[in-house]
Amino acid sequence: MIHQRLFFICVLLSAFNASGADLVLGKPVPMIQAKLLDSSKTIQIGPGTGKVTIINFWASWCAPCRAEMPAIQAYYDKHKSQGLEVLAISMDDARDLADVRKVAQAYSFPIALKTDADFKALGRIWRMPSTFVVDRNGILKKNGHEGAPTVDLESLEALVTPLLDKP
Repeated sequence: MIHQRLFFICVLLSAFNASGADLVLGKPVPMIQAKLLDSSKTIQIGPGTGKVTIINFWASWCAPCRAEMPAIQAYYDKHKSQGLEVLAISMDDARDLADVRKVAQAYSFPIALKTDADFKALGRIWRMPSTFVVDRNGILKKNGHEGAPTVDLESLEALVTPLLDKP
């Protein structure tokens, strides 16, 4: 009986950690990396990368995801020369690769598939879209598990632009 209770507690703690509950605004994000769609290039995000990064989780079947992507593109176009990096990670299954490629054609920011990315440091991505923001020092500034699930140009300007102005 005691072993069953301990097992149950361990399962609950594991689920809690998988939800990204260990992510804390203002604290470093462990290294995240992704191999880009149709490329051998890999992007790394975390301490020491020196870039402000927007990490957006999306799917081709997700209407709110598709609705916010033009704003992310517009923001990226305006600020990429200031050290901004965007990484959009598709949560689509491999069987939907053609749909992912079709969507990706409209955007110039890097896109990766969930199967080619290591983002376990962010916990289980349980809602779409989910957007995380990491500053130049690898510090979490927006936790995609909390707050508004979508972003727009106004919210990106308010949150990310001040980070771009800091060395």
